[in-house]
Amino acid sequence: MALLLYRLGKFSFRRHWWVISAWALIVVLVGGSALLFHGQTSNSFQIPGTETQQVADKLKAELPTSAGGSGSVVFASANGQPFTQAQKNAVSAALKKSASIQDVRGVTDPFNTQAAIDGASAKITDGEQKLAAAQAKLDAAKPQLDAAAAQLQSAADKLDASQAQLNQQTTDAAASGKGISAAQQARLAGAQAQIDAGRQQLATGQATYDKNKKAYDDGLAELAQQSATLALSKRAATASLAIRFVSENGQAAIAQIQFTGSIDSISPEAREQVKDAVQLAATSGVLVYPSKEITQDVSEIFGTAEVIGIAMAAAVLILMLGTLVAAGLPLIMAIIGVGVGVGGGFALSGVIEMSSISPILALMLGLAVGIDYSLFIVNRHRQQLLAGMSMEESVAKATGTSGNAVLFAGLTVVIALSALTVSGLPFLGVMGVAAAATVAIAVLVALTLTPAMLGLIGTKLISKRAWTKAQAQQKKTTAADAAVADNAKSGKGWGGFVTRHPVATLVTAVVALGIIAVPAAGLRLALPDGGSEPVDSSAYQAYHLTGTNFGEGVNGPIIAVGSLPAGRSATAAQALELKVADELRTVPNVVAAVPAALSDNRQTAVFQVIPTEGPASASTVQVIADLRAKGAQITKDTGVTIGLTGQTAANVDVSTKLGNALPLYLVIVVGLSLVLLLLVFRSILVPILATAGFLLSLAAAFGGVVAVYQWGWLSAIFDVPNPGAVLSFLPIILIGVLFGLAMDYQVFIVSGMREAYVHGQDARAAVRTGFSHAARVVVAAAIIMTSVFAGFIFSHLTMVRPLGFAMAFGVLLDAFVVRMTIIPAAMHLLGKTAWWVPGWLDHILPDVDVEGAKLERPSGGRHAAATAPDARGADHAGHSGPDASHQPRHSNHSGHPANAYNDAYPGGSGDSASSSGSVNSSGSSGSGETRNGSEKARKPGQDTDDAGNPADDAKGKLVEADS
Repeated sequence: MALLLYRLGKFSFRRHWWVISAWALIVVLVGGSALLFHGQTSNSFQIPGTETQQVADKLKAELPTSAGGSGSVVFASANGQPFTQAQKNAVSAALKKSASIQDVRGVTDPFNTQAAIDGASAKITDGEQKLAAAQAKLDAAKPQLDAAAAQLQSAADKLDASQAQLNQQTTDAAASGKGISAAQQARLAGAQAQIDAGRQQLATGQATYDKNKKAYDDGLAELAQQSATLALSKRAATASLAIRFVSENGQAAIAQIQFTGSIDSISPEAREQVKDAVQLAATSGVLVYPSKEITQDVSEIFGTAEVIGIAMAAAVLILMLGTLVAAGLPLIMAIIGVGVGVGGGFALSGVIEMSSISPILALMLGLAVGIDYSLFIVNRHRQQLLAGMSMEESVAKATGTSGNAVLFAGLTVVIALSALTVSGLPFLGVMGVAAAATVAIAVLVALTLTPAMLGLIGTKLISKRAWTKAQAQQKKTTAADAAVADNAKSGKGWGGFVTRHPVATLVTAVVALGIIAVPAAGLRLALPDGGSEPVDSSAYQAYHLTGTNFGEGVNGPIIAVGSLPAGRSATAAQALELKVADELRTVPNVVAAVPAALSDNRQTAVFQVIPTEGPASASTVQVIADLRAKGAQITKDTGVTIGLTGQTAANVDVSTKLGNALPLYLVIVVGLSLVLLLLVFRSILVPILATAGFLLSLAAAFGGVVAVYQWGWLSAIFDVPNPGAVLSFLPIILIGVLFGLAMDYQVFIVSGMREAYVHGQDARAAVRTGFSHAARVVVAAAIIMTSVFAGFIFSHLTMVRPLGFAMAFGVLLDAFVVRMTIIPAAMHLLGKTAWWVPGWLDHILPDVDVEGAKLERPSGGRHAAATAPDARGADHAGHSGPDASHQPRHSNHSGHPANAYNDAYPGGSGDSASSSGSVNSSGSSGSGETRNGSEKARKPGQDTDDAGNPADDAKGKLVEADS
């Protein structure tokens, strides 16, 4: 791989205009695609297959009018007095205008709604009075009906008796044998006529009674129905009393705005139209605060704070590289990489659902690694030029050595981010792949465009003063002097201190990280709400006023959807709804449960459940669990199946799923780190140390996040107005990102130590040497990366802030405490044991050659070896200044003034001359001995001085012939 990258660097140098033009074309094509085909990112973090999503889909199919997203607008009196009628009218007019916006389905006027709720009690009282009067009237009619019934019965009895007597008389007269005389017949007929007339009167009276009785019975039935309806209305009104739309003091009102689609699909233009419409009420002296659901807009992912972070990184680059040209190059490379990566993500957002944080994470990582990766190559090239290497050879070798490490380091980040797909969370998988693609592009830019730009820039990379100083240093410094100086240098500074006091520094660092990690034990996950927004924002004010005037739970209502048995009447369905609502209110920490909607077929009912506290609180999370547990009892008692949906329930489901996926992902990442580091360093203990250090820095980063964003420590500094649960997907992203970056620093720090060890230095001396050569560039890279991440701590998107803090804090701890303190101290204590590997394993491990050792082999032919005229490579004389035609083209090898191992690449060979005609750091003249297990390395201490340089280094030297 090193040889391939070497050739790639040389090609990019020689054909720099081709490479630059190709990247320019890519930027134009990606930018055009992003403008033409981009879609709308969202803050939807729902997970397919969860109850929340299933219930939402059911609601959309069966009751679409209740399926759209909604947001609220809080209106407050500016003077602390109750709303005037003019202000109420202004609010109503503003809401009426907002209702006319295309994406708005409906608007709830708070004053009309509250008046209806308040008037319900009066209506119920009036209804009760009317029912009482009707009952009294019926009660008064009952005795009259009873009396009439008695009279009718008495008359009927008398008529029956008279009829029986008449019948007996007729029978007796017929039985006497004398016959019935005409007079008797006339008398009997007259009596019968009287009886028949009496029966006719009785029938008329009975008809009148039956009519009155029916009216009475109908009155009783209607009264019973009205009483039942009134009882249901009274229950509904009682339930609704717990929810207010106008505060009791009359100084605040909350309006609900329902959209046609989900809240995440609302375009920025529609949001602006809604905000402009409701702000019309402000002309009457009313304060208007749209909620987070309405104000959130992630169309802009770059703000002032991020620019400040880039500026800090630029300052570090200028201090390190010395010229604006050199400092600007890594920045430009990072911007191009980010432009292509993030632009490509936007171009695909039209066909792939992408969360709003996906491009932000890609931007954050792309900037950080893009600057660092380009810096490694640029700094390596700069140091090689100052040591006397030719321009083309320096670019090629920097790409083959530092570029090789960049490729491996970038690969670790890409793999860690891509592994987010195993979490089973689609939005997180897309987020990881988008960020991984941006990092991969940053690597490609560093390996191709950076060498091309170096070829275009030429000697402008280095100031004249630096050229002059390097020339003077080369003339007066021998190889032996350089070796002594390098040895002395490695024993000074932080590396020297750590290796002189390894036990104290190791224990102190581990204990410090352990203390910082303590708060991590209380980690609680949730998605952000309006309370996490800046204090002066509309979203925060809406959240705060809602909680103060209407209860914290109104900020996060829970939507319960019930499936009712079929075939019920409207009254029966309403009664069942209220019974279910009564059951829901028995759940602890539920202050209200109100039927909100019923489908036309009366089989799907929607309930709004208001918890005691806000959506991200621990008690609300428990309410979600208790409501789901209560569902089984409700089904048993009522036959109604209950499911939960809405943003609050979705947030809880997402956080739970992420928490469950975290251990598996951590195992994958840790296992991956062990395998990768085993391949790179061919050691058992080094990967274990690296992984243990990663876990320490990860735990400490979690501890810092919990302390600041959950406990509220230093909240004034980091602008955390309402400490609460930590962003639910922060831990899993932090694991992936911090792992990749930690392995970056591990490679650049430890590969130099291994290089020095296998080239002959004592194991403990090699720790100092490797650390000395890597420290400067790793410090700069860590500060740059921390600066970029820190810029997002005060991002205009508050959801990103804890993520920026976690990454900045994690990188800071991992680079300075773990990689630059714990690792060198532990390896110094372990000595040769650190590099132990079983023989059988050493034979089967592939040779990845991360340090680019194969570039140190002489190739013959094109690069002929020659002996320097003196120990210093004195043929440099006469060449001075940055002019390419007079640039030094030869250098000493084992002890050049720019360090035996180049600062830009800790795994460097220690040779700043040709990759093909040089000696390795041990001083062997082209023997091909390298540090890789597949090739024979010199035994530690063989023919070396204290610095690990050959004792006879000042004698014959190989120099690079013109290529």
